[in-house]
Amino acid sequence: MDGASPKCFYEELPKDTLVVGHYSALQHNPQSNAFTTNPDLSITVTVDEVFDNDHRVVNTRGSNTGKFTFSAADAGDHRICFTPSGHTSGGWLSGGAQSGQVKMTLDMAIGETSTIESTDKSKMTEIAQKVRDLNSRLLDIRREQVFQREREAEFRDQSESTNARVVRWTLLQLIVLGVTCAWQLSHLRAFFIKQKLT
Repeated sequence: MDGASPKCFYEELPKDTLVVGHYSALQHNPQSNAFTTNPDLSITVTVDEVFDNDHRVVNTRGSNTGKFTFSAADAGDHRICFTPSGHTSGGWLSGGAQSGQVKMTLDMAIGETSTIESTDKSKMTEIAQKVRDLNSRLLDIRREQVFQREREAEFRDQSESTNARVVRWTLLQLIVLGVTCAWQLSHLRAFFIKQKLT
């Protein structure tokens, strides 16, 4: 690719086709006369549906290496374009103008679902493991709650039995006190009556 001009190609895709593309870009270095990695180089990926008045499906800007994914909503021609930006020739006479050659490597898989499914499956197994861990923690918390409820019930029963014993002991003391008072009153009455007579 020369300069910042986009490089496009057309792909006819059936409906509901998944397209996954991996790209990498190298910039030509005139000093070493070789293509090297430039971290300032960025690639804009656009995908347009030609059959649908150039409806844009993908418009993403990434680094010099990246991945893009899209699904064809309808069957027809799709224009896939790559536009480099952020690269300069590096010469002081050029004033930092965008120029030079960019070498693109594109690996595109049409109808690729197995790798996405495998990555999704690995993510799903991680999520499933986390859910299992959370469920086991939840079961531990529930067991602890049941244990605390049982202890609370035992404590409540013990408190109620203690309160019942205190009430019974108080009633017994009142009865003994009442009997003692009645006995003393009868004894005093008998004493006063005896004192008057003698």
